[in-house]
Amino acid sequence: MSRPVAVPAPVLYDTTLRDGMQGFGIQLSVDQKIRLARRLDRLGVAYVEAGWPGANPRDTQVFQRLARAPLSRSRLVAFGSTRRPGVAASDDPSLEATISAATPAVALVGKASRWQVDQVLRCSAGENLAMIAESVELAVRQGREVVFDAEHFFDGYRADARYSLEALAAAAGAGASWLTLCDTNGGCLPGPIAEAVAEVVGRFGPVVGIHCHNDSGVAVAASLAAVEAGATMVQGTVNGCGERCGNADLPVVAANLQLKLGRRVLAPKMLRGLTQLSVQFDTLANRPSDPQRPYLGAAAFLHKGGLHAHGMARHRGAYQHVDPALVGNRTRTVVSDQSGAHNVAAKLAELELPPLDPGRRQRLVSRLKGLEEAGWAFEDADASFELLARRELGDDPAPFAVLDSLVVANGGGPARARSVQASVKVEVRGVVVHTAAEELGPVAALDSALRRALVPHFPELAQVELVDYRVRVIDGDRGTGATVRVGVDSSDGGRRWTTVGCSANILEASREALSDSYEWAIRHPLVRAPQSSTA
Repeated sequence: MSRPVAVPAPVLYDTTLRDGMQGFGIQLSVDQKIRLARRLDRLGVAYVEAGWPGANPRDTQVFQRLARAPLSRSRLVAFGSTRRPGVAASDDPSLEATISAATPAVALVGKASRWQVDQVLRCSAGENLAMIAESVELAVRQGREVVFDAEHFFDGYRADARYSLEALAAAAGAGASWLTLCDTNGGCLPGPIAEAVAEVVGRFGPVVGIHCHNDSGVAVAASLAAVEAGATMVQGTVNGCGERCGNADLPVVAANLQLKLGRRVLAPKMLRGLTQLSVQFDTLANRPSDPQRPYLGAAAFLHKGGLHAHGMARHRGAYQHVDPALVGNRTRTVVSDQSGAHNVAAKLAELELPPLDPGRRQRLVSRLKGLEEAGWAFEDADASFELLARRELGDDPAPFAVLDSLVVANGGGPARARSVQASVKVEVRGVVVHTAAEELGPVAALDSALRRALVPHFPELAQVELVDYRVRVIDGDRGTGATVRVGVDSSDGGRRWTTVGCSANILEASREALSDSYEWAIRHPLVRAPQSSTA
């Protein structure tokens, strides 16, 4: 009986800082790139490709700074191209810049498609092979580990497999440590990729990497198929950013490799950092996170339907394919017009509220569905749902009540005449407070007046600030009479919460959302750690 063959664990190769930066609307500063590189280093990603030295001043600065303070766990990679046609490798300035970055490893991209050589590079097939071999050889002589990125490999392999394999042989013969097969145009499906990878592994051994673009929507699946066919390096980007439709989402690939295929690519503690990595990247890139990103999105383990909530109440695995904690995420239950009693019960428990008896719980469900029919939405407004539930409990009176509000806008004339005045009448602990404020906008004026009324009674509200304000038109076919939903995100420096208001009057909807925000903050005072003395 033959012994099972040991399968080497694949290594992760992150190219966010180079290939990912070619994505639409993605741009990071030098400091942001350094922060991301160090984050990947702490996670234990094997290779971090930080850019193309000499291609732009920003990438050059990144390598200069990382040379002074190197990564501790990841191998830093400088990207570049094979030499130009007709130029000696030692005389090519671009190749020199890549090697001179003095990184432990370099990635050199070269054509692995005969059609690309003929039509795009426009040199002889033999010259391209010489470009690959001489460039790799020069980098190896300089003591660099070389990752050869075989550009357009799969398209080339389909049209002229012999030449594509010759390109790989040229790199391997010159000393390349890795042969990365690139689906550069993102048009190849997982089956053909697996077949090609298997043949390359059979010829060259376990030195094959995979680099997939997502133009066909299968970059993650194709990367996994390549690993199952023998690839031992996976290239990708955080959150799948990259040119056109992006690259393989490397954290999602990592989660699948480790949790589905049993291939350990990160320490379990580091695997739990993937969700935070995903959120951090979107924050650095100043773009909203995709809530439905597999494994890592806010909705990846979210349960909305009543049937699902019922099943989850009986067993945590009823509607979850893995434990979300393994990737640093968590189970969420939302309430909506799709909800039933089980959703509401689960949400009350999640918010650490006492359970309702069946009668009051059903009244809360009916109230919830009525509000959603009118345009409200509590899916991402836990703070407003909590207050709605507290009102149904009925034994915890609100700390204040807004009795009336008035907003007056003056148009035309000088800047001061164009300002907006707002006044509010608020009852706090049996005392009616009447305040006014003046701002450039109506919502800002309303907010300022409300704060003036409340902060003297609740000083902790001085730390609360509005961090996001969203308006959605619910029934646009009614024109200017449409109902609008206002969402407000607030923060006190340590936490962030969301409230919602809904009305045909945008100011009334705003007032409801703002009032809920302040009431939630009053009910949940922030406990700050005492500052240490410096005697």
